[in-house]
Amino acid sequence: MTEIPTATRRTALGLGAAALAATIGTGAAAGAAVGSARREPARFDDPAWNREQAARLQAHIDGRQVWGRCSGTINGVRPGEAVRTLFHFEVFSSIRVVRRPDGNYDRMSKEVVFYTDPKTGAVLEEWDNPYTGERVKVVDIANDPYNWVIRDWVSPPALPGLDTHDVPEPKPADKKPFLLHWSAFGADTLLVHEGGNAWYPNKLDPEKWPRESGGKMVQASEYFRYFIKRADVENPALTNLPHNGVWIRITPWLPWMLMGQAPGHIVYEGQFCPNDSLEHYSPAVLARVKAKYPQYLEAPTKWYGPSLSSLEHYALEQTPAPLKP
Repeated sequence: MTEIPTATRRTALGLGAAALAATIGTGAAAGAAVGSARREPARFDDPAWNREQAARLQAHIDGRQVWGRCSGTINGVRPGEAVRTLFHFEVFSSIRVVRRPDGNYDRMSKEVVFYTDPKTGAVLEEWDNPYTGERVKVVDIANDPYNWVIRDWVSPPALPGLDTHDVPEPKPADKKPFLLHWSAFGADTLLVHEGGNAWYPNKLDPEKWPRESGGKMVQASEYFRYFIKRADVENPALTNLPHNGVWIRITPWLPWMLMGQAPGHIVYEGQFCPNDSLEHYSPAVLARVKAKYPQYLEAPTKWYGPSLSSLEHYALEQTPAPLKP
């Protein structure tokens, strides 16, 4: 979940704030938030309010961490044939947000991605590639850290390897307010849209990585949908917003599949949610985290970096596969 530059995760995909406010008003139909002594109506066109909701979506704004889970299916797409399921995936992440002196938030995390057998759920160590007939070594994604800043103004693009933690605030004329993209989903549910399309240089140069690289440039798209109860959004007592979400990613073949520049791509399709405990993870996933990545159980408490993409990690940690005879 880390190839798309961070800024595109805040790209407009749905109704703008003004349009949403005109469409669904102040939310009286949702009623008062359960468990709160007061209700704060949504302010969709207020950048500071949007910053607070973005932070509450990620973790607890009082500094407590959450564990994120995303699981789903990865399909292979090639011209001239049916789409096929290749394997499943599981994402385990630990996430924390820490308020900065200027009121903005450091959003800090560690994340690992495992690929699993669709039938047994076992974490894959090797995989039989149905396109090539070759058995290949499966490489987990392990990103420590994966950070960005949640501001009430739009940050510059956090391109792979670029740390935007301490960029200066733009001049008023150049400052774009940070507004999430909201829409109504039924009478009492709000939907946040995030995501975008990316085109950037591939860290796996095909001249060095002919079997792993899809080419000089990476073309990818990534989309998130957060489904949130309106009563929770308007409940200031909640430090984290409970939600369920859907994640779609369209991306080149994974490098360890050894597809090179063969036509086609893969599609991730999954669902995600935050958790305050580890009980929602499968035993196989939790066992692997504890055995191989125990440091990922705790989210960062202070900013460090840079945040590298999975392709950057692959280039640093792996070696090119031998060419076929």
